[in-house]
Amino acid sequence: MSTDPTLTAEDRDLLRRPLHGFLTVAAGPTPPQPRPVWFEVADDGTVQLFSEADALKVRRLRRDPRASLVVAAPVGEREHWVAITGRVTIEEDGAHALAERLAHRYWDLADPARQEDLAGMLRDDQVRLVLHPQDVRRFAY
Repeated sequence: MSTDPTLTAEDRDLLRRPLHGFLTVAAGPTPPQPRPVWFEVADDGTVQLFSEADALKVRRLRRDPRASLVVAAPVGEREHWVAITGRVTIEEDGAHALAERLAHRYWDLADPARQEDLAGMLRDDQVRLVLHPQDVRRFAY
């Protein structure tokens, strides 16, 4: 295991795959409650997610912007994971475009049911969450 504040080429390769990340936000005395999320690594090294604007994680991030995201290779592959911690900014723009990009990455949008799922997401009031890495830990065999 190593620690570094920036994403390596190997980190980016893992994070560009259609894997779920597990997002944990600071919650004071409440035990952490990671949630699976879709995500995208931006060219500047930040990690972007989207969420409903009134979601509990967004309310918590407005109070305390600290969060972490863990992504691991699936079972059957050699062990490889990346854990990113940092501060999150909540952006009012770009959430729907991000949701649409990620839907193409994670779903088969030729499926009418998935098309409707995406349409429902795009009807919701969404925000874009931007995780600014302050620490990156990784492990790979």
